[in-house]
Amino acid sequence: MKPKAIVITNGFLDVTDAKTAHGLIRGTDRFTIAAVIDPVHAGKDAGEVLDGKHRSIPVFATATEVMDAISDIQYCIIGVATHGGVLPPEFISIIEECIQHRISIVNGLHECLTEHANIVALAKQYDVELIDIRRPKKRSELHFWHGDINKVDVPVIAVLGMDCAMGKRTTCRMVMQACAAENIKAEMIYTGQTGWLQGGEYGFIFDTTLNDFISGEIEHAVVTCWKEAKPDVIMIEGQSALRNPSGPCGSEFLVSGNARYTILVHAPKRVYFDHAPEWGKIAPVQSEIDLIAMYGSQVIAVALNTEMCTEEEAFTFQKQYEEALGIPVLLPIQEGVSKIVPVIKSLAGE
Repeated sequence: MKPKAIVITNGFLDVTDAKTAHGLIRGTDRFTIAAVIDPVHAGKDAGEVLDGKHRSIPVFATATEVMDAISDIQYCIIGVATHGGVLPPEFISIIEECIQHRISIVNGLHECLTEHANIVALAKQYDVELIDIRRPKKRSELHFWHGDINKVDVPVIAVLGMDCAMGKRTTCRMVMQACAAENIKAEMIYTGQTGWLQGGEYGFIFDTTLNDFISGEIEHAVVTCWKEAKPDVIMIEGQSALRNPSGPCGSEFLVSGNARYTILVHAPKRVYFDHAPEWGKIAPVQSEIDLIAMYGSQVIAVALNTEMCTEEEAFTFQKQYEEALGIPVLLPIQEGVSKIVPVIKSLAGE
């Protein structure tokens, strides 16, 4: 039985800062998500708030209301990923209340719970765990790149985005599930806290890893997955974007992870990186495909994040990009990702 968990979003449930919660609402193999704490959306179903799909995950205004309605809760997960990984101050009282109900806290932010003396003392008093997922590994636990990646004889596919918060991890999981439905064994290398929270077995937390060891951690995760799981295909969850100035990322997966294939996630209506004009404009899709090709990786599909799009606009964009690019264009939310499966099947059969 998966342990029962609740998720705190506290007003952020319907915005991209709650992408950790969004991933957990869509599915996790590590926990059973029983409820969400968010006073703005209390009384609703979390799935319906997220994407209109009922998932039987009620939203409550307070921790007390959750405790009155649901029993046997073991974990409370902080469901936001804020800029800089800062813990919102208004979350602290909710965390303390959960601890007093003997519920352990799982935190994926850069700001560790163990940095708060009062929270540490309270957790000790009530004998619960404080799990800081982003706590950096010890030097002795890290791996350096050795070249073993070149022994991997199955396709490695990176799922990269044109920007942050595009849906890279969600697309990655959906492609894995679509492959499984067609008896293709696909494994995912998680690279962020939500991937671990969703039950990822192979991976590491990219943005808490010392720079010298990022390449080695990518290689170690891919090679270990290849040896142990014996998959038909390995997918790597991307982080940030190749050209996002706040945290350019992606070349490591293409080069050190030897990802010779890429699924590129794009939001047609997003103009600026992180919606911030001062950060600069996002490049055209074809330009990004050309850049990825310079790293020796072939873009085999584009997945569209249809934020701010009507249903009609989503399908219009799909048609336009397919005609312009000549590759499958996926609408993960509207119609799933099954059209990429024949392409992956052909790669796995090479």
